[in-house]
Amino acid sequence: MKLLVVGGGGREHALCWKLAASPRLTKLYCAPGNPGIAQVADCVPLAATDIAGIVAFSKQNSIDFVVVGPEEPLTLGLVDALEAEGIAAFGPSQAAAQLEGSKGFMKDVVAAAGVPTAAYARFTDAEAARAYVRKQGAPIVVKTDGLAAGKGVTVAMSLAEAETAIAEAMDGGKFGAAGAELVIEEFMEGEEVSFFVLCDGTRGLALAGAQDHKRAFDGDQGPNTGGMGAYSPAPIFTPALEAEVMATMIQPTLDAMAARGCPFKGILFAGLMLTAQGPRLIEYNIRFGDPECETLLPRLSSDLLPALLAARAGRLDDVTLLWGAAPAITVILAGQGYPGEPKKGGRIDGLDAASSVPGVTIFHAGTKQGDDGIVANGGRVLAVTATGEDLAAARARAYRAVDLIQWDEGFCRRDIGWRALG
Repeated sequence: MKLLVVGGGGREHALCWKLAASPRLTKLYCAPGNPGIAQVADCVPLAATDIAGIVAFSKQNSIDFVVVGPEEPLTLGLVDALEAEGIAAFGPSQAAAQLEGSKGFMKDVVAAAGVPTAAYARFTDAEAARAYVRKQGAPIVVKTDGLAAGKGVTVAMSLAEAETAIAEAMDGGKFGAAGAELVIEEFMEGEEVSFFVLCDGTRGLALAGAQDHKRAFDGDQGPNTGGMGAYSPAPIFTPALEAEVMATMIQPTLDAMAARGCPFKGILFAGLMLTAQGPRLIEYNIRFGDPECETLLPRLSSDLLPALLAARAGRLDDVTLLWGAAPAITVILAGQGYPGEPKKGGRIDGLDAASSVPGVTIFHAGTKQGDDGIVANGGRVLAVTATGEDLAAARARAYRAVDLIQWDEGFCRRDIGWRALG
């Protein structure tokens, strides 16, 4: 099969790396890709959001199957556009992609389906939003309704913080159209878990859980980021909890989406809060998480491609996936200044030495080819992933590899996996 993966980050590098191992593959392309992806696929200079360009390329090159990595092209209708031209694609339709594209839509769907989640209200008027948070009190959570690259959520521990978030989004336009509507939610306490489910429109196949690290600095300090590292499996997410979440959240959501006429096919990523009262849904995403994807796929023993094809075809009842016993951990190397304006252009050396550490795979997230080597070109730049006989061994390997990478403008957290390891 000739495949095209859409995207150019660490998640897409992990997808390409895994799909490249499939015996069913004859040719692999990635648009736009990155220097790491170029080691396993032919990179195509098309933006992930260039819907017409991707459709045209797929037709011209007789692509058999397109795997869409990021959320934005999914919310723009890339899968619909490809399928309309007879090109098979993995990912939700534009209508189903609203589960991530609109937090208000998602909350309305799960509330109607009886999914356990935080109490919420939706606002298009800043004064009404301010009045609501004053009435509810802090802590409280303020979210942009639309996509904001993982930066549209404020966990406000004070009313002043909540009102600042409202002002930035609705009065200041910090997030553009994404912040024109806000969802304001009850604050939930507990441990967060990322749970991934492969869906075929009517049923879900549980993949695995992971725990992400959102804060920029050690000890969960600093601003929220897109994720500074992850590990899988998450010991706190037991098989019993997984079964409960499948029954009380995933299946009711799939049933509700099918009833609305927009069945969900693709990866459903449930952000969970494990509270004292049981698991509750924080939100859904409609694709593999990043950096969780870089942590999950090295653990998967099975060929990924047939599973994705079966999900698209509505035949997940035929699929069984095997997972290795070894846990995995991913450490993100980010540019100084991230999640604000990161420093770019710094040369990165030592990647070959780091990759030679046993059990280590390095996924490129924000790099480009410079005149004399690989240079930083983003906020999150490298995802250093390691497996090991236990999580402590995996973490030791990951940091051994990190310490072999020479990049003056980079930083990372040194405590990834602390919830499981202390």
